[in-house]
Amino acid sequence: MPRKRSGLAIDGWLAIDKPLEMTSTQVVAAVRRLTGAAKVGHGGTLDPLASGVLPVALGEATKTVQYVMDGAKTYRWQVRWGEARSTDDREGEVTGTSPLRPDAASIEAALAAFHGEIAQVPPAFSAVKVAGERAYDLARAGAAPDLTPRRVRIDRFTLLAMPDADHADFETVAGKGTYIRSLARDLALALGTVGHVSRLRRIACGPFREDNAISLETLAEVGQGPALRSYLLPVETALDDIPALALTEAEARRLQSGQAVSLLRVAARNPLAAITQGIVVRAMEGRRLVALARVEGGEVRPVRVIHSQRDSQE
Repeated sequence: MPRKRSGLAIDGWLAIDKPLEMTSTQVVAAVRRLTGAAKVGHGGTLDPLASGVLPVALGEATKTVQYVMDGAKTYRWQVRWGEARSTDDREGEVTGTSPLRPDAASIEAALAAFHGEIAQVPPAFSAVKVAGERAYDLARAGAAPDLTPRRVRIDRFTLLAMPDADHADFETVAGKGTYIRSLARDLALALGTVGHVSRLRRIACGPFREDNAISLETLAEVGQGPALRSYLLPVETALDDIPALALTEAEARRLQSGQAVSLLRVAARNPLAAITQGIVVRAMEGRRLVALARVEGGEVRPVRVIHSQRDSQE
Protein backbone atom coordinates (compact mmCIF):
# COMPACT_ATOMS: atom_id res chain seq x y z
CA MET A 1 0.00 0.00 0.00
CA PRO A 2 1.54 3.38 -0.99
CA ARG A 3 2.66 5.61 1.86
CA LYS A 4 0.45 8.65 2.38
CA ARG A 5 2.24 11.91 1.59
CA SER A 6 2.84 13.96 4.76
CA GLY A 7 1.91 17.63 4.98
CA LEU A 8 -1.13 19.88 4.70
CA ALA A 9 -3.78 19.38 2.02
CA ILE A 10 -3.64 22.77 0.26
CA ASP A 11 -5.12 23.15 -3.22
CA GLY A 12 -4.41 26.07 -5.54
CA TRP A 13 -1.70 28.14 -7.20
CA LEU A 14 0.85 30.63 -5.93
CA ALA A 15 2.47 33.00 -8.42
CA ILE A 16 5.94 33.26 -6.91
CA ASP A 17 8.23 36.15 -7.84
CA LYS A 18 11.38 34.06 -8.20
CA PRO A 19 14.56 35.83 -7.11
CA LEU A 20 17.87 35.63 -8.93
CA GLU A 21 20.34 32.83 -8.16
CA MET A 22 17.64 30.29 -7.19
CA THR A 23 16.62 27.30 -9.29
CA SER A 24 12.95 26.55 -9.85
CA THR A 25 13.39 23.35 -7.82
CA GLN A 26 14.77 25.36 -4.89
CA VAL A 27 11.73 27.65 -5.05
CA VAL A 28 9.41 24.63 -4.91
CA ALA A 29 11.29 23.33 -1.85
CA ALA A 30 10.99 26.74 -0.18
CA VAL A 31 7.23 26.89 -0.85
CA ARG A 32 6.78 23.38 0.54
CA ARG A 33 8.69 24.33 3.70
CA LEU A 34 6.92 27.67 4.22
CA THR A 35 3.37 26.45 3.55
CA GLY A 36 3.65 22.89 4.84
CA ALA A 37 1.82 21.71 1.70
CA ALA A 38 1.92 17.97 1.05
CA LYS A 39 2.24 18.27 -2.73
CA VAL A 40 4.00 21.06 -4.65
CA GLY A 41 5.18 21.46 -8.25
CA HIS A 42 5.97 24.27 -10.69
CA GLY A 43 4.80 25.26 -14.15
CA GLY A 44 7.42 26.75 -16.44
CA THR A 45 11.08 26.53 -15.38
CA LEU A 46 13.19 29.66 -14.90
CA ASP A 47 16.99 29.57 -14.99
CA PRO A 48 18.89 30.73 -11.85
CA LEU A 49 19.93 33.93 -13.67
CA ALA A 50 16.28 34.77 -14.45
CA SER A 51 13.78 36.36 -12.10
CA GLY A 52 10.04 36.80 -12.22
CA VAL A 53 6.79 34.88 -12.34
CA LEU A 54 7.09 31.19 -11.46
CA PRO A 55 3.65 29.54 -11.04
CA VAL A 56 3.76 27.02 -8.19
CA ALA A 57 1.02 24.41 -7.94
CA LEU A 58 -0.18 23.01 -4.60
CA GLY A 59 -2.25 19.89 -4.10
CA GLU A 60 -4.83 19.27 -6.82
CA ALA A 61 -3.43 22.16 -8.89
CA THR A 62 -0.46 19.92 -9.77
CA LYS A 63 -2.87 18.06 -12.10
CA THR A 64 -3.14 21.19 -14.26
CA VAL A 65 0.59 22.03 -14.56
CA GLN A 66 0.86 21.00 -18.22
CA TYR A 67 -1.66 23.68 -19.22
CA VAL A 68 0.57 26.40 -17.75
CA MET A 69 3.61 24.88 -19.47
CA ASP A 70 1.74 25.05 -22.79
CA GLY A 71 0.69 28.69 -22.39
CA ALA A 72 2.32 31.89 -23.67
CA LYS A 73 4.96 33.62 -21.56
CA THR A 74 6.09 37.25 -21.53
CA TYR A 75 9.70 38.24 -20.90
CA ARG A 76 11.58 41.50 -20.51
CA TRP A 77 15.24 40.99 -21.15
CA GLN A 78 18.49 42.58 -22.14
CA VAL A 79 21.10 41.50 -24.68
CA ARG A 80 24.79 42.25 -24.35
CA TRP A 81 26.25 42.76 -27.84
CA GLY A 82 29.78 41.82 -28.79
CA GLU A 83 30.26 38.75 -26.58
CA ALA A 84 29.23 35.17 -27.31
CA ARG A 85 29.11 32.92 -24.26
CA SER A 86 28.99 29.16 -23.85
CA THR A 87 25.61 29.25 -22.11
CA ASP A 88 24.18 32.12 -24.21
CA ASP A 89 23.80 34.12 -20.99
CA ARG A 90 26.22 35.93 -18.68
CA GLU A 91 26.90 32.79 -16.62
CA GLY A 92 29.01 31.16 -19.33
CA GLU A 93 32.55 31.62 -20.56
CA VAL A 94 33.28 34.04 -23.38
CA THR A 95 33.64 32.03 -26.61
CA GLY A 96 33.83 34.86 -29.15
CA THR A 97 33.79 38.63 -29.55
CA SER A 98 32.82 41.19 -32.17
CA PRO A 99 33.40 44.94 -32.40
CA LEU A 100 30.14 45.51 -34.26
CA ARG A 101 27.29 47.21 -32.37
CA PRO A 102 23.92 47.39 -34.20
CA ASP A 103 21.85 50.57 -34.27
CA ALA A 104 18.10 50.80 -33.56
CA ALA A 105 17.09 50.82 -37.22
CA SER A 106 19.06 47.64 -37.94
CA ILE A 107 17.58 45.91 -34.90
CA GLU A 108 14.00 46.87 -35.82
CA ALA A 109 14.53 45.58 -39.35
CA ALA A 110 15.95 42.26 -38.12
CA LEU A 111 13.07 41.60 -35.69
CA ALA A 112 10.65 40.88 -38.53
CA ALA A 113 12.33 37.50 -39.14
CA PHE A 114 11.64 36.48 -35.52
CA HIS A 115 7.85 36.77 -35.52
CA GLY A 116 5.37 33.92 -35.89
CA GLU A 117 6.52 30.30 -36.08
CA ILE A 118 10.29 30.03 -36.41
CA ALA A 119 12.95 27.32 -36.26
CA GLN A 120 15.14 27.57 -33.17
CA VAL A 121 18.13 25.55 -31.98
CA PRO A 122 18.12 25.27 -28.16
CA PRO A 123 21.22 26.41 -26.23
CA ALA A 124 23.94 23.82 -25.67
CA PHE A 125 23.36 24.27 -21.94
CA SER A 126 19.68 23.29 -21.84
CA ALA A 127 17.52 20.46 -20.52
CA VAL A 128 16.77 19.13 -24.02
CA LYS A 129 17.54 15.42 -24.30
CA VAL A 130 20.06 14.16 -26.86
CA ALA A 131 20.23 10.37 -27.21
CA GLY A 132 18.73 10.03 -23.75
CA GLU A 133 21.07 12.51 -22.06
CA ARG A 134 20.51 16.13 -21.08
CA ALA A 135 22.27 18.60 -23.36
CA TYR A 136 23.76 20.45 -20.38
CA ASP A 137 25.35 17.24 -19.08
CA LEU A 138 27.03 16.66 -22.45
CA ALA A 139 28.13 20.31 -22.65
CA ARG A 140 29.62 20.22 -19.15
CA ALA A 141 31.54 17.08 -20.10
CA GLY A 142 33.07 18.94 -23.03
CA ALA A 143 30.99 17.27 -25.75
CA ALA A 144 29.12 19.50 -28.18
CA PRO A 145 25.50 18.24 -28.12
CA ASP A 146 23.98 17.72 -31.57
CA LEU A 147 20.81 19.79 -31.21
CA THR A 148 18.26 19.93 -34.01
CA PRO A 149 16.07 22.97 -34.71
CA ARG A 150 12.60 23.00 -33.19
CA ARG A 151 9.52 24.96 -34.20
CA VAL A 152 8.58 27.63 -31.66
CA ARG A 153 6.14 30.54 -31.74
CA ILE A 154 6.94 34.22 -31.18
CA ASP A 155 3.80 36.33 -30.78
CA ARG A 156 5.51 39.64 -30.06
CA PHE A 157 9.13 40.83 -30.14
CA THR A 158 9.64 44.52 -29.35
CA LEU A 159 12.72 46.71 -28.90
CA LEU A 160 12.12 48.74 -25.73
CA ALA A 161 15.33 50.73 -25.24
CA MET A 162 19.03 50.99 -25.95
CA PRO A 163 20.66 52.16 -22.71
CA ASP A 164 24.13 52.19 -24.34
CA ALA A 165 25.97 50.84 -27.38
CA ASP A 166 26.60 47.47 -25.71
CA HIS A 167 23.03 46.72 -24.59
CA ALA A 168 19.45 46.62 -25.85
CA ASP A 169 16.23 45.89 -23.96
CA PHE A 170 13.38 43.80 -25.39
CA GLU A 171 9.94 42.44 -24.54
CA THR A 172 9.00 39.08 -26.01
CA VAL A 173 5.77 37.07 -25.87
CA ALA A 174 6.60 33.48 -26.77
CA GLY A 175 5.00 30.05 -26.87
CA LYS A 176 6.01 26.75 -25.32
CA GLY A 177 9.62 25.65 -25.65
CA THR A 178 11.07 29.03 -26.69
CA TYR A 179 14.52 29.86 -25.34
CA ILE A 180 15.19 33.58 -24.91
CA ARG A 181 18.91 32.76 -24.81
CA SER A 182 18.61 31.33 -28.32
CA LEU A 183 16.72 34.43 -29.47
CA ALA A 184 19.53 36.66 -28.21
CA ARG A 185 22.17 34.52 -29.88
CA ASP A 186 20.33 34.29 -33.20
CA LEU A 187 19.32 37.95 -33.32
CA ALA A 188 22.93 38.98 -32.77
CA LEU A 189 24.11 36.66 -35.55
CA ALA A 190 21.44 38.05 -37.89
CA LEU A 191 22.85 41.51 -37.18
CA GLY A 192 26.39 40.44 -38.01
CA THR A 193 27.64 40.35 -34.44
CA VAL A 194 27.44 38.07 -31.38
CA GLY A 195 25.58 38.46 -28.10
CA HIS A 196 24.13 36.88 -25.00
CA VAL A 197 21.37 37.50 -22.44
CA SER A 198 22.63 39.77 -19.68
CA ARG A 199 19.33 40.14 -17.82
CA LEU A 200 16.03 38.21 -17.98
CA ARG A 201 12.75 38.63 -16.16
CA ARG A 202 9.45 36.83 -16.83
CA ILE A 203 6.54 39.17 -16.24
CA ALA A 204 3.74 36.75 -17.17
CA CYS A 205 3.27 33.01 -17.50
CA GLY A 206 -0.14 32.15 -18.89
CA PRO A 207 -2.70 33.76 -16.56
CA PHE A 208 -0.09 34.39 -13.84
CA ARG A 209 1.33 37.93 -13.80
CA GLU A 210 3.56 40.23 -11.78
CA ASP A 211 0.56 41.93 -10.19
CA ASN A 212 -0.65 38.70 -8.55
CA ALA A 213 2.82 37.41 -7.64
CA ILE A 214 4.19 37.03 -4.12
CA SER A 215 7.82 37.07 -3.02
CA LEU A 216 9.29 34.30 -0.89
CA GLU A 217 9.91 36.90 1.82
CA THR A 218 6.21 37.76 1.94
CA LEU A 219 5.30 34.07 1.89
CA ALA A 220 7.60 33.55 4.89
CA GLU A 221 5.73 36.29 6.77
CA VAL A 222 2.36 34.81 5.85
CA GLY A 223 3.42 31.26 6.74
CA GLN A 224 0.72 28.64 7.14
CA GLY A 225 -1.88 30.99 8.62
CA PRO A 226 -5.25 32.09 7.22
CA ALA A 227 -3.59 34.99 5.35
CA LEU A 228 -2.13 32.45 2.90
CA ARG A 229 -5.59 32.09 1.36
CA SER A 230 -5.51 35.70 0.15
CA TYR A 231 -2.56 34.81 -2.12
CA LEU A 232 -3.77 31.35 -3.14
CA LEU A 233 -5.30 31.27 -6.63
CA PRO A 234 -7.95 28.66 -7.58
CA VAL A 235 -6.95 25.39 -9.22
CA GLU A 236 -8.82 26.41 -12.38
CA THR A 237 -6.67 29.54 -12.83
CA ALA A 238 -4.40 27.51 -15.11
CA LEU A 239 -7.32 26.57 -17.35
CA ASP A 240 -8.55 29.99 -18.52
CA ASP A 241 -8.16 29.07 -22.20
CA ILE A 242 -10.05 25.79 -21.90
CA PRO A 243 -13.83 25.90 -22.54
CA ALA A 244 -16.10 25.14 -19.59
CA LEU A 245 -19.05 22.76 -19.48
CA ALA A 246 -21.71 23.24 -16.80
CA LEU A 247 -22.76 20.04 -15.00
CA THR A 248 -25.55 19.14 -12.63
CA GLU A 249 -24.63 17.82 -9.19
CA ALA A 250 -25.44 14.27 -10.29
CA GLU A 251 -23.26 14.57 -13.41
CA ALA A 252 -20.42 16.03 -11.36
CA ARG A 253 -20.50 13.12 -8.95
CA ARG A 254 -20.56 10.68 -11.85
CA LEU A 255 -17.46 12.25 -13.47
CA GLN A 256 -15.65 12.37 -10.14
CA SER A 257 -16.25 8.66 -9.71
CA GLY A 258 -14.52 8.07 -13.06
CA GLN A 259 -17.65 7.51 -15.15
CA ALA A 260 -18.69 9.27 -18.36
CA VAL A 261 -21.78 11.44 -18.73
CA SER A 262 -24.08 11.91 -21.74
CA LEU A 263 -22.88 14.62 -24.12
CA LEU A 264 -26.40 15.22 -25.44
CA ARG A 265 -27.74 16.35 -22.08
CA VAL A 266 -24.68 18.42 -21.22
CA ALA A 267 -24.53 20.14 -24.63
CA ALA A 268 -28.18 21.18 -24.40
CA ARG A 269 -27.38 23.36 -21.38
CA ASN A 270 -24.11 24.89 -22.62
CA PRO A 271 -23.65 27.95 -24.86
CA LEU A 272 -20.65 26.56 -26.77
CA ALA A 273 -21.27 27.00 -30.49
CA ALA A 274 -19.67 23.66 -31.26
CA ILE A 275 -18.44 20.89 -29.00
CA THR A 276 -16.02 19.09 -31.26
CA GLN A 277 -14.75 15.57 -30.88
CA GLY A 278 -11.54 15.22 -28.88
CA ILE A 279 -11.82 18.65 -27.25
CA VAL A 280 -10.66 18.96 -23.63
CA VAL A 281 -13.04 20.88 -21.37
CA ARG A 282 -13.32 22.13 -17.81
CA ALA A 283 -16.17 20.23 -16.21
CA MET A 284 -17.75 22.65 -13.72
CA GLU A 285 -20.49 22.34 -11.11
CA GLY A 286 -21.33 25.96 -10.51
CA ARG A 287 -17.98 27.63 -9.76
CA ARG A 288 -16.36 24.36 -8.68
CA LEU A 289 -13.90 22.55 -10.97
CA VAL A 290 -14.85 18.88 -11.05
CA ALA A 291 -12.55 17.42 -13.69
CA LEU A 292 -10.67 17.89 -16.89
CA ALA A 293 -12.66 15.90 -19.40
CA ARG A 294 -12.59 14.97 -23.10
CA VAL A 295 -15.49 14.78 -25.53
CA GLU A 296 -15.45 11.36 -27.18
CA GLY A 297 -18.30 9.88 -29.17
CA GLY A 298 -21.52 10.79 -27.42
CA GLU A 299 -19.92 11.15 -24.00
CA VAL A 300 -17.90 13.47 -21.81
CA ARG A 301 -15.20 11.33 -20.21
CA PRO A 302 -12.98 12.32 -17.25
CA VAL A 303 -9.25 12.77 -17.94
CA ARG A 304 -8.11 14.18 -14.60
CA VAL A 305 -10.53 14.25 -11.67
CA ILE A 306 -10.10 17.18 -9.27
CA HIS A 307 -10.86 16.64 -5.58
CA SER A 308 -10.39 19.99 -3.85
CA GLN A 309 -10.78 20.65 -0.14
CA ARG A 310 -14.24 21.99 -0.83
CA ASP A 311 -15.25 18.49 -1.94
CA SER A 312 -14.16 16.96 1.36
CA GLN A 313 -16.00 19.64 3.33
CA GLU A 314 -19.34 19.18 1.55
